[in-house]
Parts: sequence; C-alpha cells; structure tokens
Amino acid sequence: MRFEKWQALGNDYLIVEEAELPWALTPARVRGLCHPNFGPGGDGVLLLSRAEAPHVAHLRIFNPDGSEAELSGNGAREAAMYVHARGWTTDGQFSMITAAGVVQPVVLDSRNCRMAIGTASLAGPDFPDGPADGSGMVSVGSESRAFQFVHVGNPQVAIHFDSVEEVDALDLASVGPSIQADPRFPNRTNVSFWAHAGDGIRARIFERGVGETMSSGTGSTGAAVAAVLGGLPSPVSVKLDGGDLVVSVDPDLGLELTGWAIPVYAATLAPETVEDLT
Repeated sequence: MRFEKWQALGNDYLIVEEAELPWALTPARVRGLCHPNFGPGGDGVLLLSRAEAPHVAHLRIFNPDGSEAELSGNGAREAAMYVHARGWTTDGQFSMITAAGVVQPVVLDSRNCRMAIGTASLAGPDFPDGPADGSGMVSVGSESRAFQFVHVGNPQVAIHFDSVEEVDALDLASVGPSIQADPRFPNRTNVSFWAHAGDGIRARIFERGVGETMSSGTGSTGAAVAAVLGGLPSPVSVKLDGGDLVVSVDPDLGLELTGWAIPVYAATLAPETVEDLT
C-alpha cells in the first residue's frame, strides 16, 4: 500500500489514495496506521478518491482514534497540495468535496495554499441548546470562562484569555477533555484557547480525537472568528506552536485560510504490516 506523509505546521497526516487500499479503512485500521510504534504514525489519515467534474477530489478525514472528522483546515490544505503536485489537476484553483461541503483551494506556489472553507455559523445541531450568538460559559480547571461557539465545518469552542502568558501556562491535557466532552456538544467539540498577540492572536488547540496539536486550521479559524466578532480586524494572523496561519473573515463570516503544507516522505507499507492490519 503506497502512501505519503505530509505536514502543515507540524500537523502531520498520512495521505492514501482509495485505489491503493487493500481493505476497507476501518476505525481500527486508522488507529493502527496512526500508531507511532505499530504504524507510520500521524495525526490522522486523509483518504482521497477522484471526483466527477467540476470537482477534482473527494476527501475523507480520519482522526487518530479512528473517528471521522467533517473538516481539517491543515488536512484539507495538505490534500489540495498533494492532488496538485501529483497531477490530478493542473489548475491552480479547483474544488474538493469533504463531509463539511466543498472547499476551494488556490495553490499559490509549491508550499502555500489559500483555501475558501465555507461560512461560519454561531448556532446549529452541534450546540443545539445554545443561544443564537453562540455564547456560553465553561469550566477551565477551577475557573469559569466565557466561550464563543463557532461552526466552521466542524464544531469549535473558542475561549479568550487576557494574555499570551495565560494561554501558554495552560495544561491542555488536563482542561481540554472535559470541554471536548461537555454534554452541550453532542458530537464533541474542538477547543481553542486564545489571546491577543500584537496585531494578531496566539492560540493553542485541543482537537476531538487527537488532543493538543501543534496547529489546527479549523481550530485557528474558530479562534479568529471569535477575535473578529470581538473587534479585531480581518485578516487575522494566528500564532500556533507549529507556525502562523492567516484567517480571513468577511462580514458574512465567509472564511479563507492561508498557510503552507509540504510532503515529508513517500513510502510503501510493508506486507507484514498490511497483514497485521488485515
């Protein structure tokens, strides 16, 4: 089974073309592939298949715990750069189908991509009892904090702090799981912890099915939307552990995400590992 590992700001995915799979990609097999000791290891699996015109590809996104995600900003960008680099299209602008809808990447150069990822909403079935403005309160350790719910193809809870130092001091492994699993979010939620930093924001992300990540495109977008709703002008530069992303938020909450994604290596899974996963 041929695959490639790509990364975007340290957020690494295994990219597999569906035609290469020797078996169905079950949750257990995703967990095996993403395991750092028993498999190649990664923050998830991107499964690509060709789509009918006008779209170039169909993208499915799997978390390392085997669950399927609606959207990943970094993952979708990696997939877009992959299909362009591998010749699925020679156009610099094209579209791909995800579980969250159609995304429209624009390949800027060999490393960078700008992607329209839809329109954010502040209410919906992922926060069914929430108010129309998406506001609420949640416990962060021993403190009660205001949050902004944002749906950006997947559910996001953005929690504002007064300083970068407060954000950097957080133990996300301790505070993240209970927020992710809060019963107000029936499909679980991703969580961003953010503060103003210069002209932009600093953010740390706790993802569903993953835990803390070096970066997250949709997590950054959720935090950026919360910042723009609070008065910060768009576009927003989001400083993450893995680097910076730029999020543009228009007056109707239409979203564009700009950042880099590069290949790490291409490989073939050994027959013995394929057999074990079988």
